[in-house]
Amino acid sequence: MFLLCTPLRADKGPLIWVTSSLERVERSGPAGKTQAAQLSAARGEYESFQIVVRAPADRELTHVNVTISDLTNSSGQKIAKNQLELFREHYVHVTKSSPDWNGSNRPLGVGWYSDGLIPFVDPDTGRPPTGGKLRAAPFNLSAGTNQPIWVDVFVPRTAAPGQYTGSFIVTSDQGSATGEIALDVWNFTLPIAPTLKSAFVVTEAPPTAVARTLLRNKVSPLGVPPAQARELINQFGLSASNLGFWSGADVSRCTMSPVPAGGEIALAIAKYPPDLKLFDFVADEVGKCTGLYPQIRQWALAMHRAGVKNLVTMAPVPELMDDGSGTGRSAVDMWVVLPETYDKATNRIAQALAKGDEVWSYNTLVQDAYSPKWEIDFTPIDFRIQPGFISQSLNLSGLLYWRADLWSSDPWNDVNNVGKFSSNNYPGEGTLVYPGKAVGIVGTAPSMRLKWIRDGVEDYEYVALLKKAGYGTWALEVARSVGRDWHTWTRDPNAVESARRRLGQKLDALATGADSRPPSAQPKR
Repeated sequence: MFLLCTPLRADKGPLIWVTSSLERVERSGPAGKTQAAQLSAARGEYESFQIVVRAPADRELTHVNVTISDLTNSSGQKIAKNQLELFREHYVHVTKSSPDWNGSNRPLGVGWYSDGLIPFVDPDTGRPPTGGKLRAAPFNLSAGTNQPIWVDVFVPRTAAPGQYTGSFIVTSDQGSATGEIALDVWNFTLPIAPTLKSAFVVTEAPPTAVARTLLRNKVSPLGVPPAQARELINQFGLSASNLGFWSGADVSRCTMSPVPAGGEIALAIAKYPPDLKLFDFVADEVGKCTGLYPQIRQWALAMHRAGVKNLVTMAPVPELMDDGSGTGRSAVDMWVVLPETYDKATNRIAQALAKGDEVWSYNTLVQDAYSPKWEIDFTPIDFRIQPGFISQSLNLSGLLYWRADLWSSDPWNDVNNVGKFSSNNYPGEGTLVYPGKAVGIVGTAPSMRLKWIRDGVEDYEYVALLKKAGYGTWALEVARSVGRDWHTWTRDPNAVESARRRLGQKLDALATGADSRPPSAQPKR
């Protein structure tokens, strides 16, 4: 995204500017220098930016609102304004820093962070929210403070490629100001079901309410109720679900329940649409439970006979590289590893990948001093780089998160959890969505962290599309230039945006015929 021009102020009214989605706006930080956003995106893709409103140093702004126009091209075709979602960013206070291991990736420390996104429109009803203690607009703004508005631009799958322009206006009792939007729609389309697989655990909120929020943001819940599966497949691109049999084994409990009977497994499968791929999350972090390996093989055999894949969060081990069926199939089909675990098992992971097993990554707490972290007081790139460029560089095909809705008693304000996991604080751990009731919506509200993860999933898709087009080697070189592995990844937002633009421009050129040379003739840079 490129940002143009200068900040704009109405007389004694709001000062406004726009900035990248990868910038965190401080509540009282200095004003920006740009007031027009220029975006590029594929069909079926979300691209975001932020509108920042600042009150004058000597007066409060009251009844502030933001409205946005349709985006139109030179032929009169338009991307309707209802495809542009607005959210007021809600600030939370981190009272104690995440653990700082003094490595290459350190937390930013205590302070106020924008995170929860309060929607202007309820995505499930298409109408303004009703009720709730927090509202998106209108709002008041204290003198000399900033209020960022997150803007999601979704490009319809039917949009014609080319340039679109539009505008936005910020109004208040003290005056108004306007800004501009330019969007270049590239001539290719992202699939509704992402290539990168995912499984985000939901336990507290109504599962379908969270499922819609996650799927709108390109990640999947771990499991969905069978009765809702068809709607989620058709409307949101759900492609897989956990079957729901759990052995009870985890990092603190090296015991497993008996293997479910084949008939019981078959009955569970029959409840789901036949085109939905099913897997079973059997055990969690049981790499040290070596005595369980024979039972894991038994669970695997039962699932495999029923056509269900086996997922376990652990690194590959020789004892589980064969399920005992005589086919040579691994007992674990989907190995899910932390960055630190990956680094300790690179050879075995390579063997599993060579067999055709899947290897996923996951994220929790602050396990090391170098890899991306998903606590609130880490940079936006931490959330984007793991699902996108690092996953492609390391041939990882999925992403798991242990919890999306671990809410405190006051989830919109209290994101701290000292004493819950340890004496440390892990702000935002296990919470990627916020309860909708507080903001007057039917479902759940996303966090900015979830949006950054979504953008990483879309980065992954660019590389996947180029692989299909025969340009995989080149695309992986671009990916590795910003996210080679868990240790070597950029902290520069401009570098990430530049890599995405190079990939997008290549896909656009291929689609329009502007780049017809075979992959072997393409320049490396």
